[in-house]
Amino acid sequence: MSAMEKIMSFVLRIKAGVLSFASVCRLNEISRQTGYKWWRRFLAEGMDGIYKRSSRPHGCPHESSRQWVGRAVALRLKHPHWGPKKLWAKLAARYGREGLPAASTLGRMLVREGLVRSGRRRRRPGPQQTRSELTVAVRPNHVWAVDFKGWFRTGNGRRCDPLTVSDLFSRYILGCQVMVRPTYEHVRREFEKWFKQYGQPEIIRVDNGPPFGSTAAGGLSALGVWWLGLGIKVEYIRPGQPQDNGRHERMHRTLKMETTKPPAYSAASQQKRFDGWVKEFNQERPHEALGQKVPQSLYRPSKGLYGVEPAWVYEKQWAVRRVRSNGEIRWQGRLRFIGEAFCGARVGLMEVTKSRHQVYLRDWLLGDLHGDQPGGISPTVRVGRKATKGKQVGGGNSDIVGAPVRAGRGESVTRSDRRPRESEARRLVTVARPARTNDTARVSAQKN
Repeated sequence: MSAMEKIMSFVLRIKAGVLSFASVCRLNEISRQTGYKWWRRFLAEGMDGIYKRSSRPHGCPHESSRQWVGRAVALRLKHPHWGPKKLWAKLAARYGREGLPAASTLGRMLVREGLVRSGRRRRRPGPQQTRSELTVAVRPNHVWAVDFKGWFRTGNGRRCDPLTVSDLFSRYILGCQVMVRPTYEHVRREFEKWFKQYGQPEIIRVDNGPPFGSTAAGGLSALGVWWLGLGIKVEYIRPGQPQDNGRHERMHRTLKMETTKPPAYSAASQQKRFDGWVKEFNQERPHEALGQKVPQSLYRPSKGLYGVEPAWVYEKQWAVRRVRSNGEIRWQGRLRFIGEAFCGARVGLMEVTKSRHQVYLRDWLLGDLHGDQPGGISPTVRVGRKATKGKQVGGGNSDIVGAPVRAGRGESVTRSDRRPRESEARRLVTVARPARTNDTARVSAQKN
């Protein structure tokens, strides 16, 4: 029985007059004082009197006077951009501090009087899209892995950022180049050389950091937009999950161990080390995952020629716009911001509803444009893949040439220097160290 039902039962029993007032109070498990309170309310207001009332006090003894409210409002209207602290200082200088409300109280006064604008309205969230599964490389130039090996300083104290590219099927290293700056312009210049030398891959797998990814629409950077324009599919690994690019990260471990400990004196001499190591890795070093073959025996240049951009035709019912140099397009009579990474690109707009359109770069969903929202695009929210037990991450060893395998015990697929083998060695040292017992402690004390 609810509280209201209990009160109504009490009132009806008292009204019936069969039992005494005290007996009815005992039956309803309330005190006579509470019973008289409800009975008086019923006699004065009827059934409306028994409903629960607010316990808020009718007045506040320390409430600010209307005089101060009027002064604060008048000063705010005169200076609409002044905040509570400035208003408080001005009121204190003009009228004194006696009875003057605190600055926080003045702020609540302004809100109550409707003199404070609400914060900027947030942009609507974009569409959700699940990340696709990573592609398993089954032929040369099917998937290239690209990443920056962790930077370090050469002997002269200069920063060194090596950019590495490898073919995931053959493990062939296509390049290991010290970059002057890890920016879009410098990285693109190197890729143009590699595309002319080896041809274009079908897929490029990268992480989400710059210059490969960004927080812009679709998670694309200017480099990703350029690759898509060349007809190359871009695959992003899960944020913070380098094991998704395990084969490439395993190569980084060997590269670091054999070429940077200690580092060369300058970037030029370090580049010579990298070039010699890449040649040995590709042509002389047997690879266990390749059946002890060398990567060069499996790699072949790509047939995809650089510079031939495949034409992309959007659906007939879609609207097509070219992104201006400031990252905007004109849509429904207004300039709508898409992103500076897409300057010069043609995007397609697919109508979902009359007030909502989805924006695509080729087949890559960038986000939503809302007709009733004057701002820019609402970027796509990419939902990560869930890692499963025994997931193939494309690293480690296998008896089948080019097959993806699971990372083996003791084989790291992360950038951390805390390797499993080192941890195991520390554990063995701890186990081998004799325990300090009371007898040994007593002998040691006697010697001292």
